[in-house]
Amino acid sequence: MRVISGSARRLPLVTPKGLNTRPTSDKVKETLFNILAPYLYDANVLDLFAGSGAIGIEALSRGSRHCTFIEKDKDALNCIRKNLEKTRFTEKATVYQADVLSRLPALSSGPFDLIFMDPPYNMELEKKVLGIIADMGICADDALIVVEAASDTDLSYATELGYEAVKVKDYKNSKHVFFKNLSDHNIRR
Repeated sequence: MRVISGSARRLPLVTPKGLNTRPTSDKVKETLFNILAPYLYDANVLDLFAGSGAIGIEALSRGSRHCTFIEKDKDALNCIRKNLEKTRFTEKATVYQADVLSRLPALSSGPFDLIFMDPPYNMELEKKVLGIIADMGICADDALIVVEAASDTDLSYATELGYEAVKVKDYKNSKHVFFKNLSDHNIRR
């Protein structure tokens, strides 16, 4: 795994050993960041269930101002810290070793322009997290929330929480769903 583009381009990243995390392939990451290009410059980013930190680091490499990482797995957290040092983004990052559901309500570093979440599949954690985000009001105007989920995950409830799915990108076994607040009238498609 490596940084695809930007100031840290081609730098290799370390990933946790074992099956506790699912590193996003370079091909999927490149597709994702081509879609996200208009949202990255000077963005305040939140990377939930961060794994190795590869998604948040890619955002930083492509011009985001700051990224907050939340990850509870100790091995994954060590990878995030090593990867931030290797890419020289330590000063642009805040890293929390915590359960997302318990740490998220205590965050005070918003508003966030871009929120990524890649929770364990088929546990309905994205529903809980989207509910917390809606209650907290931590999204900046025109913020984008990206959820990675298993291909068969039903996210239709998001409308009830105040979100609109503005794009869905399907892959072999997973998908990225891009949400905006329903109150945002300047939705980029």
